[in-house]
Amino acid sequence: MSNLPIFDVAGSAMNAQSVRLSTIASNLANADSVAGNPDEVYRAKQPVFRAEGVPGDPSLAGVNVTEVRESTDAPLKRYEPGHPLADAQGYVYAPAVDPVAQMVDLISASRSYQANVEVFNSAKELALSTLQMGR
Repeated sequence: MSNLPIFDVAGSAMNAQSVRLSTIASNLANADSVAGNPDEVYRAKQPVFRAEGVPGDPSLAGVNVTEVRESTDAPLKRYEPGHPLADAQGYVYAPAVDPVAQMVDLISASRSYQANVEVFNSAKELALSTLQMGR
């Protein structure tokens, strides 16, 4: 990647938070969706992170998304007999997505991403200043 491991750390963290933001956006976009069958309902997604050592500097660790897991929570069963997707008993099934919890997670992910942008920019400024000292 780069000669400065801090760029690897900040870059991996930005990538991980980007995946987190995307999964939250997907969860929020599908929070109000319904299905006529509990097996067809949208399942909330959550990324799984793993710390990874940075080549060349064992004191630093980046982060990697190992997988994106689907929730195992049971869908919410709502009685809506007039709904076009209702099953024979009049029920529709909605995902077990808590929009408030997702928004809290969205704010956290956004702040983490921004903090890593600041780390990246600070490291870039320091590297450029170091190069200019030699002139």
